[in-house]
Amino acid sequence: MTRPVPARIAAFRANGTERYGMVTDQGIIDLTPEFGARFSGLKQVIEAGALEDLITSAKGRAPTFREDQVEYMIPVADPEKLICVGVNFPDRNAEYKDGQEAPPRPSLFIRFPRSFTGHGQPLIRPPESAQLDYEGEVVIVIGKAGRRIAREDAYDHIAALSLCNEGTIRDWVRHAKFNVTQGKNWDASGAIGPWLVPFREAGQLDDIELTTRVNGEIRQQDRTSRMIFDFRYIVNYVSTFCTLVPGDVIVCGTPTGAGARFDPPRWLVPGDVIEVQAEGIGTLRNGVADE
Repeated sequence: MTRPVPARIAAFRANGTERYGMVTDQGIIDLTPEFGARFSGLKQVIEAGALEDLITSAKGRAPTFREDQVEYMIPVADPEKLICVGVNFPDRNAEYKDGQEAPPRPSLFIRFPRSFTGHGQPLIRPPESAQLDYEGEVVIVIGKAGRRIAREDAYDHIAALSLCNEGTIRDWVRHAKFNVTQGKNWDASGAIGPWLVPFREAGQLDDIELTTRVNGEIRQQDRTSRMIFDFRYIVNYVSTFCTLVPGDVIVCGTPTGAGARFDPPRWLVPGDVIEVQAEGIGTLRNGVADE
């Protein structure tokens, strides 16, 4: 069954200023003139529960900009929390040499917004390491605050979906014994976007295909129905120890097939093009450049 084209709400820079609006096949409808006095960015739109207001306002309007006239930004520039889930697909878990049983609880780590760039922008490879790797993932954005959110209520707390290339500097995740923070937070080493898709029903998450391509070659492919910890559980678990608030971003795990798992490893290099695609959300596309 062909999915209808979803509403797509993007943050972008045009004519030297940061804006947001609706992405259409013909271009981008700038909604900043109408809503900017009330909402400085999409986080504030989400806090107000106003994503649907943006969609309604854009109906029937002509695009303001062509896509080649804008620079995409990460959709939520200033989340209070940006939490990532590690090792969340069975084949990814099987890469580890610890018995390979599914873990009883999810592995979590924090990234900073500055470690991500927008759709169409290059991932930056730092001079300190050549081991820049890719990880395609689905992103959920919280729309309703909550603590100890029941699993059956979790979807009521999700406002929107997006995609992530959770770019990693592999040798730096092994600089310490108990954490991966150093390898996960290099400036512009990953990407989020291209846009937000409002979350309206369970079928948008429960069983969608997630694919990562490098230069057109499929490197990662799996379905969200195979995740070890599903989206409902992630919201339930994370909200047990911290209050989730509107605009919080959760990156929900990558399938097997990252560059580190090849022999020899296949690190990203300038000139590569990485595409992360998920049904009903879109395609996040980035190149690679040296710092």
